[in-house]
Amino acid sequence: MSNTTARPSAAPTTTRTLLHPGMGVLFVVLICCFTAWGVAADLTTPMVAGFKQIFAMSTFQASLVQLAYFGAYFLLALPAAFINERFGYKAGLLTGLGLAALGAFAFYPASRIMTYEAFLVALFAIAAGCSILETSANPYVIAMGPERTATRRLNFAQAFNPVGTNIGVLLAATLILPHLEAPIDVASLSPEQVQVIRQGELAAVMGPYLGLAFALVAIWLAIAINKAPPVVEEFPGSGGTGARAAFRVLVRRKRYVFGVVAQFFNVAAQVCTWTYIIQYTGQAVGGSLTLGGLLLQVSLLVFLVSRFVMTWVIGRVRPTKALGALGGLAVLLCIVAMALPGLVGLIAVVAISFCLSLMFPTIYGVALAGLGPATKFGAAGLVMAIVGGAIMPVVQGALLDATSPAISFAVPAFCFAVVTAYAVYDLRAPQEVAA
Repeated sequence: MSNTTARPSAAPTTTRTLLHPGMGVLFVVLICCFTAWGVAADLTTPMVAGFKQIFAMSTFQASLVQLAYFGAYFLLALPAAFINERFGYKAGLLTGLGLAALGAFAFYPASRIMTYEAFLVALFAIAAGCSILETSANPYVIAMGPERTATRRLNFAQAFNPVGTNIGVLLAATLILPHLEAPIDVASLSPEQVQVIRQGELAAVMGPYLGLAFALVAIWLAIAINKAPPVVEEFPGSGGTGARAAFRVLVRRKRYVFGVVAQFFNVAAQVCTWTYIIQYTGQAVGGSLTLGGLLLQVSLLVFLVSRFVMTWVIGRVRPTKALGALGGLAVLLCIVAMALPGLVGLIAVVAISFCLSLMFPTIYGVALAGLGPATKFGAAGLVMAIVGGAIMPVVQGALLDATSPAISFAVPAFCFAVVTAYAVYDLRAPQEVAA
């Protein structure tokens, strides 16, 4: 539970109130932030397959898309924590939104430059902004009302993140991937003809990102002009001294340290599964990029429905029991996908998303429990763990190039095994006292 609260000048509220007075409009705008970074993340996921075709490169080279995107999450999470501590959550939100919008607008010059590296720079800027945004928005939502309703408030806001992921994949599946269906036979075309074709393909990539940029600017303006009451910290300590004290607490907490590791592999498994379902579809049923994008959309809908189902389940079962069960099931589904690379395997790959829905918020909550004043920097560490989505897809891409899409699902199988081990650890470990 967060150790922050909002202290507006209006009359105090009861602990049953969801929001403090004056926070309603800003809360709605923050929900738009959760949706926006969901759009950005899963608009990017199909780009591995897309850039592979546009630039005629290997899967390993194309997977650098995810390295650039999730690598930025790792690099910017801790600076975001310092921004929030020094200038407040609103400054963090505006910084993140501004940087993400700048990266999305950079897709226009990148489409003119027509080099893979230019797109990677733009993607890095978008992800850097989303990292700051995510590190700021989660604790800000917690701080917008009474502590007793913080979990319900945050869960409600996070429910709109998979809505964004579905929108992102829908945009990619309808506006980008259909333009990339026809492979380029470079040998039979002149350099000028190849240039014209690639320019058209890159223009298709640019369009949705420019739309995202304008949406981010609109959210930035809504937050900038909002006059919501300020958020005040309950505990003292700022700057380097607070950070050093928090770090000492965090490194001594085994549940937190293992939680960061588990989150690394959880995000890795998620990105691997959703990134390579398109290539797996091609091997399993000879499917096109469009069909692969459609199945990715189905996977995200399964993820969205499962999130609500699992929210009901963990109200009756200890969360880490459900985490362990779903982690073990995910390992089994990966093995099925490896052994039966056909329709059955494809169904298994889609079903993995049912297991994924519970994992991120459960690991997040278990790892942060009882951290007290170290919670803010602990949250930044868990956001940094999203770098797993940068590293492991590259590993899977290299394995895919050497073997096949089916065999490459050994990588997410290993990742899910680590998540399952964390669940077992939490079930067996004694409860740690609050910091």
